[in-house]
Amino acid sequence: MSTEPVSASTPTRPVRHFVMPKTLSGKLYYWRFVIARRFVQLSVLLLFFGTVHWGWKIAGKPLLSGNLSASKLLDVIPLADPFAVLQIVCSQHWPILEAFIGAGVVLLIYILLGGRVFCAWVCPINMVTDLANVAREKLGVRSLIVVSHKVRYWGLLLVLLLSFLLGVAAFEWVSPIGIMHRELIFGIGVGFVAVLGVFLFDLLIMARGWCGHICPLGAFWSIIGWATGQVKVAFDNKACTRCGDCVKACPEPVVMNFKNLESDGMVRAGECTNCGKCIAVCPENCLEFDLRVRLGKSA
Repeated sequence: MSTEPVSASTPTRPVRHFVMPKTLSGKLYYWRFVIARRFVQLSVLLLFFGTVHWGWKIAGKPLLSGNLSASKLLDVIPLADPFAVLQIVCSQHWPILEAFIGAGVVLLIYILLGGRVFCAWVCPINMVTDLANVAREKLGVRSLIVVSHKVRYWGLLLVLLLSFLLGVAAFEWVSPIGIMHRELIFGIGVGFVAVLGVFLFDLLIMARGWCGHICPLGAFWSIIGWATGQVKVAFDNKACTRCGDCVKACPEPVVMNFKNLESDGMVRAGECTNCGKCIAVCPENCLEFDLRVRLGKSA
């Protein structure tokens, strides 16, 4: 919970905390964002899987071929991971024009949706790390090490430097995200050891270790989200009693800074994944998704 001093504009109403609903409908409403995220994540995987194994087509065109690094929608619209393309450029190779177009399409999508929304709504590793976090809470496991969330930005720089020095897209060779995606789509093999490693690291070594502290792709999308992301979590300062439930629920607690929330009127930090967990637990309904352009000049 935040320990920041209460400002003059901070509401003084009695603090109440989130209580899990007892009814099924209430529980489903609480889990609405988790259900929606799993639906999107599994649907993306299913589109790739169905195209590869069941030959899914529309108008004779493969529905979604390739992988998360580079793919084609209906064999017409190119899609490419902007971070992968950036690594290729740093490796002193020049991607084909189609890769740049695909990276531009994906970049535009995530600029509109909110940058790091990829991490919570598309990335398959998110399901692994969320499961590890639930297991940690159930087992009462404590972190063995604690590092700054800023380590991932140094990891981002390291990846780009290694790409330059080695002449290859460095992160693409070892990314557990790409490994898990390929294993699920093309067949599970020894590569899943890397995915198991991420699970055990988050379970036994450090809470939210991979997504919250290490992943360079998450760092890349954090920068995009901070600079340009349009879908934000709006904050109603008058309704908020500073109960701190949102801080506890957030997988990136650094973003729930009440001083910044009060001044910006939204969660502005690029590290926000737009997962909706803070909205689900807010007892005063003072958090909701909104567009950056609607949130005032501070945006």
